[in-house]
Amino acid sequence: MESRLIQGNTYVLDLGILDLPYYKINETDIILLDTGYMKDHREKLAEFFTANRLQVKGILCSHAHIDHVGNAQFFKEKYGALVAMAQEEANIVHSTLGLKIFYSTYPLSKVEEHYGHMVVQTDLPISSQETSVTLCGVTFELLHTPGHSIGHMVITTPDKVSYLGDALISEDVMASAKMPYAYLLKEDLASKVSLYALKSDWYVLAHKGVYPDIRDLITDNIYFYRQRAEEVLRLVTEKMTQEDILKAAAKTMGFRVGSINKYLVVERMLRSYLDYLVETGKLILTLDAGFLKYINPNERNMED
Repeated sequence: MESRLIQGNTYVLDLGILDLPYYKINETDIILLDTGYMKDHREKLAEFFTANRLQVKGILCSHAHIDHVGNAQFFKEKYGALVAMAQEEANIVHSTLGLKIFYSTYPLSKVEEHYGHMVVQTDLPISSQETSVTLCGVTFELLHTPGHSIGHMVITTPDKVSYLGDALISEDVMASAKMPYAYLLKEDLASKVSLYALKSDWYVLAHKGVYPDIRDLITDNIYFYRQRAEEVLRLVTEKMTQEDILKAAAKTMGFRVGSINKYLVVERMLRSYLDYLVETGKLILTLDAGFLKYINPNERNMED
């Protein structure tokens, strides 16, 4: 695992599919910005910290998704680390019941099996009105960017390095992404626009890369997500249930749904695009013969 100095006391760990920043309080104590996957990253991170005689004193999470909060409880127990995240995100990972509310289409047993390790008690919940937080004596600036998750935050270290979490994705990720995730796509697009006003020396994307400037990348992200929404819109050629659209998306976009968990993940991704299309008036949600169906009003051959 490679650790790179970005600027000042801000570093980033290259975890392959993920860039994970950390801030050095002193020679031995650090604050992690997110914590990676449990399965892929826990042992690698623990070994790196041991080998470099580092102690995780604080964890500041951009949001509570599995690849960002997956090791928060582990490091909290191992090092006694203080955990901080947005109040909305803290509510989700407070318990398995909180996770069940968020993953509402999952059976509780599946929530516990796949996401139970995400449960962590937040020591410092952050309200949406707070524009900074002091953790372990270090003050970080915050920009609330809801959309990818309900309480997603961009975190800027004292070194003027902004960690964007999943507020943006790289060009490489866009090239391979069939349907990038946003919990609330309309809000996510608005949050991406707000990033134009962010002024830092360096910007770190979780997925992934370190950039001196992100203006063109913001524009490309907005265009990419909107284009994906248009692709979903074109799938609706008659009155269709979400299941019908999911089948069409799997065929057209090349999804491979080989497990129940994969199905539920893809279903969640698709739902955010359908919600966005309804909210923007491009799809109509109706009740037809007792089933919820989507209508594309621009389709000329649509049934009455």
